[in-house]
Amino acid sequence: MSKSSTRGLFLLLVFACIAVVLVIPTNAYASNAVNAKSFSFEETSIIEFKNIGNQDVNSLRIWLGQDVNFKSFKTENGWMGQKTPQGVIIFTSSQSIKPNESIKIGIKTDKNNPSINWKALDKNETQIEIGNTVSKKLPSPVINQKITDENSSEGILSYSSFKIIPEQLTAGSTIRVIGDNFGAHHEFDFYINEQKIGVFKSDQGGHFIGTTAIPQNQNPDRVDFYLKDNAGNEKKLSLRISEIKNKLPVTENIKLTIKGAPEKLDRGSILPISGTSQPNGVVTISIKDMNEKIINSRIAKVDSKGNWELKESLIIPMDSVYGRYSTVISDGREEIITSWILESSKTILLNPSSVRFDAGETIIFNGTALPNQSIELILYDPLGNEKSSDIIQVDESGIIEFTYLTKKNVDKEGTWTLRASQNGNKILVFVGLNVNPSIPINIDSDKLNYKSTETAMISLTGLSSDKINLTIIDPSDKPIKFLDGKDSISITLQKDGKKSYPLGLSGYASGVYTAIISKGASKSSTIFTVGLQMGSGDIRMNSIKSEYRPGEPILILGETNPNSLITITLSDPNGSTWKTLETFSDKNGKISNNELRLPSKAKIGTWNINTKSGSNYNDIKIESISTIEQGLAVTVKQTVNGNIGKIIEFKIINAIQSVKIEIVDSGGVVIQTLTFVASNNGDVITPWIVPKDIVFGTYTVKVTDAKNMAETTFDLK
Repeated sequence: MSKSSTRGLFLLLVFACIAVVLVIPTNAYASNAVNAKSFSFEETSIIEFKNIGNQDVNSLRIWLGQDVNFKSFKTENGWMGQKTPQGVIIFTSSQSIKPNESIKIGIKTDKNNPSINWKALDKNETQIEIGNTVSKKLPSPVINQKITDENSSEGILSYSSFKIIPEQLTAGSTIRVIGDNFGAHHEFDFYINEQKIGVFKSDQGGHFIGTTAIPQNQNPDRVDFYLKDNAGNEKKLSLRISEIKNKLPVTENIKLTIKGAPEKLDRGSILPISGTSQPNGVVTISIKDMNEKIINSRIAKVDSKGNWELKESLIIPMDSVYGRYSTVISDGREEIITSWILESSKTILLNPSSVRFDAGETIIFNGTALPNQSIELILYDPLGNEKSSDIIQVDESGIIEFTYLTKKNVDKEGTWTLRASQNGNKILVFVGLNVNPSIPINIDSDKLNYKSTETAMISLTGLSSDKINLTIIDPSDKPIKFLDGKDSISITLQKDGKKSYPLGLSGYASGVYTAIISKGASKSSTIFTVGLQMGSGDIRMNSIKSEYRPGEPILILGETNPNSLITITLSDPNGSTWKTLETFSDKNGKISNNELRLPSKAKIGTWNINTKSGSNYNDIKIESISTIEQGLAVTVKQTVNGNIGKIIEFKIINAIQSVKIEIVDSGGVVIQTLTFVASNNGDVITPWIVPKDIVFGTYTVKVTDAKNMAETTFDLK
């Protein structure tokens, strides 16, 4: 399955919510794991969720139908609610709702008696049940004919009564007090034991509804709630205050902090932030543009030690407007705002269609580079193995795309790296296969060869504020001592995860050096040279073979005088230069280089590899032959349309004549067959509207043309 475009990345939550709304029935699903009922008075509704299943409920999500909006909400003590920009309220707590337990949530909406959609999830955020409840109106109070303005001089009468909602009370919880059969138009002071906590006023029918809160310092015990009128009459109700389960000690009240917030970012950059907050809570991270409009948001869970980290990476969209942005961090108690500038210092801008891909999906990178020039793209797996590469001639628009179809049970899970190079400019872009990507440490130098009087600028990248060790290995394979006499030096990266380290080369002998950085078991290295000269003497070079197919890497081997600088140039049959690079001969005069490759659309014919050092040069001729014939292939992309529902897009390439598409369920039953005629270039792209009554699970799409057959699987959920 292909991923959606970058431009749709930060709308992911909206699509998820729409998808849920499309499939929920008028009542809860029949799994009977959670029961929800609600009642309302005017714009206020109280929903009670009771766990009648055998799984703990760890979080709840509620949202409203069209044209109805939340105004506010209240939760029981120990639970925290967070409203997303898409209108969903997410309730979480360190205290799960165990079987046969229940909680009550209060909401206020801009319309009376709303229809409330809800979803219950377990600790892994797996759906337990989804449903809908319509608030029932509280029965209107019956006006007691005995109670009139004339005969109600007393506020509290013998048949007056009141009740408190919810039934389970804890210190700090919000309660609703409902009174009936009181004197008309009277005020009543409301007490818990001897402490006054509210004032209520009855209407012409002697009825009232009011809200107040139990004091935070109230001890768990049986207490007396009572109302008192101006004449001193009282009406009492005795209830028990329960103890708060799993109450965190005061010593764990950790301040909200943020780290990793950079001062500058570019389009396509990942925002790597983390921090601290109240243990077992949640933190909301929102990105606001120059107009204070929220353009993206995430929710991070706080662990039991008070640490939080943004697990789902925030990527700055490629179409973002340059300027000053702000990051707003909130945990419901505190709020932190940091600002940063979005600006470009790059000539290459590349962004993946998603930060995470599943095995079997196509990894897609889109972006821009300098127009009318070639760019080299190399994709590495987590072990550093080259999995795909190409040299692309960028047209006048500057727009580029690079793709790689991952293979299930073959490609390595972890962080993959795309390296893009053009005219000496280099960038790295990271994606995850089956996992969210992490930013590995990386080292590079600003050029290959230096004089001993120069300073080498060593570029370091990694996570924000990473501490890494730098070691320099000399031509005799021994570490160079730093000023403190140690073999390595510790360097702390900046908040944006970058650092330029000036390495003075005074005293460095001529030869080849290796710079190595390490952080734990992670390492990265780069090679630089000192004092090497052009003018190597006779150059003897050869390619390991004479014929290459488009896209293939080229390995050349040779020899010349030791420690010489060599320039290598690759030219096509028309004499146009595709790539120029610098390399060197080692201390034994050997040359080995595998950085050249033919473009994927290389012209058929004789290509030339020129190696030159001063006035000495050597030419190698190689032949570009026809590309390997590709067979029929099919890919799948899932989308959601608010009016239609879930849509599957099938894309077929290299098809011949007419194409038959079969959608097959896990039992081998063909549920639908489609037939199309392929375009002149062998492509078929067609949407399939998923039937609303289809059973979720794994499906296979089988494609057959005049000669070949291809298939792939996809999950409906």
